[in-house]
Amino acid sequence: MTVTIAIEPPRQAGVLRLLELSDAYAASLYPAESNHMVDVATLEEEHVSFFVARQGEAVLGCGALVEAGDGAGEIKRMFVDEAARGLKLGRRLLDAIVDRAGALGLSVIRLETGIHQPQAIGLYRAHGFVETGPFGDYRPDPLSIFMEKTLS
Repeated sequence: MTVTIAIEPPRQAGVLRLLELSDAYAASLYPAESNHMVDVATLEEEHVSFFVARQGEAVLGCGALVEAGDGAGEIKRMFVDEAARGLKLGRRLLDAIVDRAGALGLSVIRLETGIHQPQAIGLYRAHGFVETGPFGDYRPDPLSIFMEKTLS
C-alpha cells in the first residue's frame, strides 16, 4: 500500500496517538526542562503547516513547519511510529517540509533536537542542516543541538 504525505489538521485520533508516543519517547530520553514540544493547539495555528504520513487510514509519521514571521521556519514534532521506521518516512516528511518552506518563500529553516537522537541528527545533516547556536526563545542546553538550513 502507498504511503501519502499531506498537510492535515493535527487534532485527529491517529495523530494524537502519534504525538503521545512522541511525548513518551522524548520523556524517556530527556528531563522535562530539555523537552521543547509544542502542543496541539499550537500546531493548529494559521502559521503552522502540519504534515501527516499515512498508509491508508494508519498514521505513521508527522512533522510541522512553524513560520516565525521573520523569513525563518522551525521544524517541530517530527516523529515516525516505531512500527514504520525503515520506510524512509523521516526523509520524505523532511522533503515535504523543506518544499513547503521554499513555496512559502522562507530563507532559512531551523530546528532543535536532542543529543540522544543520532538517527534524527544524521537525517538533518544528510539534508544539509548545519549546527548553529540557540535561536528564538531557546537557551543553551547541553542536551540540545540546534541546526539550520539556508534555502536558496
